[in-house]
Order: sequence, then structure tokens, then C-alpha cells
Amino acid sequence: MEPVRLAPWLIVAALLLGGWQWLDSRPRSWDPGILAPDAPLQRDLAEYGRAEPARLRRADFNALPRARLSAAVRVLSREDYRFDPLAGASPVDLAVGWGRMSDTAIIEALDISQGARFYTWRFEREPPLPVTEIVRHSANWHIVPASGAVESQLERVRSGDIVEIEGVLVDLERDGGGMARTSLRRDDTGAGACEIIWVERLTIRYRD
Repeated sequence: MEPVRLAPWLIVAALLLGGWQWLDSRPRSWDPGILAPDAPLQRDLAEYGRAEPARLRRADFNALPRARLSAAVRVLSREDYRFDPLAGASPVDLAVGWGRMSDTAIIEALDISQGARFYTWRFEREPPLPVTEIVRHSANWHIVPASGAVESQLERVRSGDIVEIEGVLVDLERDGGGMARTSLRRDDTGAGACEIIWVERLTIRYRD
């Protein structure tokens, strides 16, 4: 069998495409300093001043509103999901930080990873911040896009971006059974500590 020969222009096109994809997905770099100083703002539904729908719907999930949330945070990591039980509603998790957990000097001293719908961090020798501060100033968010526009914007988010998010904290109820409940606190850890956010607006504040 003769070897397959690719036209030179196909090779060049493949290299250019690969280079563009790497540039578009590489982590965003910043000089040291706090980039997202404020904690997420959570408000009771009644305080928002308008009636919220009893249920929202995406794929085969009902989303039950619990509270309003708005935030400007730094993305520490992102993880995409296609086949896990929540993937139909929440295709992406964002690990995010604010306050000193948005400072490059702190983040570079941590080994941050995601998987199985959890966000983890590790450090060598001494933590760059008190552990309680790391917990209170970072989180893993299950993102539920409320529209195609939000979904398109979400596809562009990469590690290091500063993102502004407005939406609703929701519990997810799957057709046929199964419930995932959102956290309503910023100081919890472990199973059940992730926020589930029905995102109505997502803006990337800074990009190359």
C-alpha cells in the first residue's frame, strides 16, 4: 500500500489551525496584583424586585431558582463535560477566584486542577494564603447557559480570563429522577459546595 501524501497546503493549513487553537485556548497571563477584588454578590429572589419563574428549563432538566448572583471573578481553570449526568444542563465548570485568589502571585504558588465536578488545589511546604481564605475566595461553578449567546461566549472563556457573570443560583432536577442542589454559601467545601448558576449574561472583561 502506498503511503498517503498530503498536499503542502493541507499541511500548512493544519499547522495554522493548530496554532490558532493553541493561541485561543492558552491561559491568560497577568502581572501580580488583585484583578477581581470583590466577592460575588448574592441576593434573595424577593430583593431583586421582580417575580422569578418557578422553574427554568434546559435539556431534560428543570432548574429551580434559589437566589440571584452577580460576580466579576478570575477563571482559575475550566473543565468541559459531555457525558456525565449533569452535562445536558451544565457543559462547563469554571473554577474561579476573587480577592487575593485573583492575584497571579498567589495562584502560581498553587497547583489547581478540576475533575469529576470538583475543583482542587495543592501547595508545597506552606500555603500562600491561610487555607480558610483560599476556601472563602474561590469556588467551582457549574455553568448552565441560559441562551445560545451565553453558550457561544462560554466557549471562548479560558483560564486566566476575568469574567462578569449575572444569573440565578438553581437546583437541577432531572426528568425521571435525580437532583443536584446548589451551594448558597462561599465558605463550604466538599460535596455540595459547588454553585450551580443559570447564567443570563457572561462577559469576558479582558482578553488578548
